[in-house]
Amino acid sequence: MTRKFARFGGAAVAATLLVLTACDASGDKSATAQSAKNWTEFRDNFLKGYFPLNPTFAIYQGKHEFDGQLPDWSPEGLEKQAAFLEKTIADAKAFDGEMTEAEKFERDYLVRVAEGQLFFLRDTDFAAKNPAFYTGALDPNVYIARPYGTPEQRMKAFIAYATKVPAAAAQIKANLKLPLPATFVKYGTAGFGGFADYYKGDAKAAFASVKDEALQKQFDDAVAKAGAAMTDLAEYVGSQPGTANGYALGPDRFAKMILTNEGVDTPLDELERIGQADLKRNQDALKAACATYAAGMTIAECMKKMNADKPADGPVAEARRQLPTLRAFLVEKDLVTIPGTEQAQVEESPPYNRQNSAYIDIPGPYEKGLPSVYYISPPDPAWDKQTQADFVPGRKDLLFTSVHEVWPGHFLNFLHSNRAGSIFGKLFVGYAFAEGWAHYTEEMMWDAGLGEGDPETHIGQLSNALLRDCRYLSAIGLHTKGMTVADSEKLFKEQCYQDEGNARQQAARGTYDPAYLNYTMGKLMIRKLREDWTKGDRTKWKAFHDEFLSYGGPPIPMVRAAMMKEGAPKAVF
Repeated sequence: MTRKFARFGGAAVAATLLVLTACDASGDKSATAQSAKNWTEFRDNFLKGYFPLNPTFAIYQGKHEFDGQLPDWSPEGLEKQAAFLEKTIADAKAFDGEMTEAEKFERDYLVRVAEGQLFFLRDTDFAAKNPAFYTGALDPNVYIARPYGTPEQRMKAFIAYATKVPAAAAQIKANLKLPLPATFVKYGTAGFGGFADYYKGDAKAAFASVKDEALQKQFDDAVAKAGAAMTDLAEYVGSQPGTANGYALGPDRFAKMILTNEGVDTPLDELERIGQADLKRNQDALKAACATYAAGMTIAECMKKMNADKPADGPVAEARRQLPTLRAFLVEKDLVTIPGTEQAQVEESPPYNRQNSAYIDIPGPYEKGLPSVYYISPPDPAWDKQTQADFVPGRKDLLFTSVHEVWPGHFLNFLHSNRAGSIFGKLFVGYAFAEGWAHYTEEMMWDAGLGEGDPETHIGQLSNALLRDCRYLSAIGLHTKGMTVADSEKLFKEQCYQDEGNARQQAARGTYDPAYLNYTMGKLMIRKLREDWTKGDRTKWKAFHDEFLSYGGPPIPMVRAAMMKEGAPKAVF
């Protein structure tokens, strides 16, 4: 259940990959500048070069001067992005101007962001085979769901976007080399085909109030061509049978991915052992909770009982009821500062983005006064009726999804990051920081008394924890140990007690989102940092949470080094 990193892109992998895409950087705005007089000038020059190279990223931050633009996915465009990142890293490391400690931290933050993004360009073949490389940057939801301007203004931006879709689709089609892994085929056909449906459906409905007939005709013409291009791209992706393998990064690249993106250099065998230990810890807790809640039943039967307690009026309505209660609990227990008065809306997710059961779209730091939207996905209509019914979460399972996405998970994280002292803290909230924090808060809320010891509530929390444990172990297995998709599915069902639909969905996701181990990996690093920083004193939890969130979202080992006043950053679990 990942949030929608709309500030970065679509699903979790696209969250990372959206910031990798490039457009024409004419005029050498990329001079991040050995010539900069001070760090502030260096940083500002970097951003001036970065936003034009990454227009969709800029739009999702609230830089609407880039509205309607799409990346250049030609080989030349991708090479420009890689060269820009390489120059940024070299210049930042060589910068020898006078710097405060905060500026040195920001420089190291920038280097890590650039190295992580460069990894996906230089060290993977995602541009040639992973549709998730593209879907985030293609997402037009910003024009539909965010009322940052008048309907006419946003409609014109959408038309400009749709006009550019056919050329973008042609570049993607030229880049993708068939056959693709079977899970990539399913993801790509659903994602690209879903855009075509979205253009004609939700997008058209969103601008129905605009009475300008000429503008509506421009919209219809642009959408017809964009939809045809996306349909053609989906058909191309599905035109050859998918392969059973071909998705694995391999041990060396997987290790480099977590090092460059998250600052974690722990050997893979040790990482796997850490994940297996957390899986056992949560399984043991589940057995104890089920012994009370469902005495005499198997663990699988206990989980089915919890998930049978479904909201009569559906998960969207139930989540709307849960959010005020969760916020009130945070205030009552004084667990973390809630900056601002913003609230999150709850809606059903659009058809093109239902590969995860829940996510949140949070406006970027340049937006003012706009709502965040917590999306919940309905089951796949292609599934049989029982699988569809099982997919809808039980109320207590959904409660901890709401914790994860909103209070005090992603939504609160971004309320803090949007107020971070560093502009990089506002813009570049990393995968392990964001998902680690959101997942950490689930267990923290239970430990703080949410549910008042009710075993069904505990089982809901543990269901989410086990899901993330199986993601962690599947990521390592699929990409470094020869695990098959069927093996991963079996792991989700038998060790983490997930229903058929979720197990199928999550095993597939592990192939195209190799970094989805970051939920548990981030959680474990944050929990260890909390215990070391507070020395076990629960009265210091609020101070810890506020301090941790103040950094925005750099790699957690960097935050640990700063908070613990240690030397070089290191991963500690």
